[in-house]
Amino acid sequence: MLTPVKFINKDRSQFFATARGRVDAYFKENKLSPNANGAMWTKAVFFLGGYGLLYGLILSNQFGPWAMLGMAVLMGMFAAFIGFNVSHDAIHGAFSARGWVNRLLSHTFYLVGANPYVWKITHNVVHHTYTNIPGHDEDIEIAPGLIRVDTDEPLRPWQRYQHIYAFMLYSLASLSWVFRKDYLKFFKKQIGQHDNSDHPRQEYILLFVTKAAYYFFFLILPYWVLDLHWWQLALGFVLMHLAEGLVLGVVFQLAHVVEGTAFPVPTAKTTIEEAWAVHQLRTTANFAPHSAVAAFFCGGLNRQIEHHLFPKVCHIHYPAITAIIKQTARDFDLPYLENPTFSSALYSHYRILKQLGRQQPQPVARQESVLSSF
Repeated sequence: MLTPVKFINKDRSQFFATARGRVDAYFKENKLSPNANGAMWTKAVFFLGGYGLLYGLILSNQFGPWAMLGMAVLMGMFAAFIGFNVSHDAIHGAFSARGWVNRLLSHTFYLVGANPYVWKITHNVVHHTYTNIPGHDEDIEIAPGLIRVDTDEPLRPWQRYQHIYAFMLYSLASLSWVFRKDYLKFFKKQIGQHDNSDHPRQEYILLFVTKAAYYFFFLILPYWVLDLHWWQLALGFVLMHLAEGLVLGVVFQLAHVVEGTAFPVPTAKTTIEEAWAVHQLRTTANFAPHSAVAAFFCGGLNRQIEHHLFPKVCHIHYPAITAIIKQTARDFDLPYLENPTFSSALYSHYRILKQLGRQQPQPVARQESVLSSF
């Protein structure tokens, strides 16, 4: 069992109190709710409606195999966008001030093929608390033994090429969720340092019932109603999830596994010599912060700093509070990491994977053209 890690609120521990006060003042002065507004509901309807429309068109059996295959791939991408834009906010309790609305919308995560209860534990509780801490944040354990992001992990010969094959593994993320990951995490006794041995009885039922429903609606029912051979159906299902997994995997990695982000190891006293909020600044990076396209499709995950500091604030407000948090970081002489574009973040991720796949990893020099403090 891992020894609990504690954050030491030492120097600049007032950063978060100041940032929170300024953000709260912004909402109060502008008479705004930190939850979803009209634009956010429009996004939710767009992605959920698009997903449902694609599913209905496929099941209508009015199209040829190639057309259905294309719709299946597009449907996988829409599933990822639902996860980013609807499920993620709802599971964090950020979508609505009403708990029942968040609980209802969190069920959209089943459309991704994943379990919201398991995600809440692994993501909300563990990842958001112990971000990028090896052995504690299991989100950075992308594919143990295959992808290396922890310098204390033994280096395998094939990891020299991880910057090439990692993206193929990311595409398997969704299939893993559907058939493996949720079961594995649910029955794991401990996730990081979180005791995971006791679950409500209803969650056991929901895990198996919803998984069975997903298999029925996406494998059995299409097999009954579509004029396709079994292998064509299987190919469409796999490609749908490869598209979904690639979108999910790449977007999640660009926030924490890029140049400049830290992977701190606790001291012998099992402490992180930093306040929790400062730790979030050092382990998280934004990407494409000025891109309306990234903001629309990524559900605020391109502004991970804002999300990690204020997960209860709906992502539709992140552009407005970015200036506040950036200025507060500057006031306390703290880093604010961001890659200006999606491509620069992707290249930064590629570079760090390549660096960590070598025998003697050296600190990756920060390049102002790729990663800047302000």
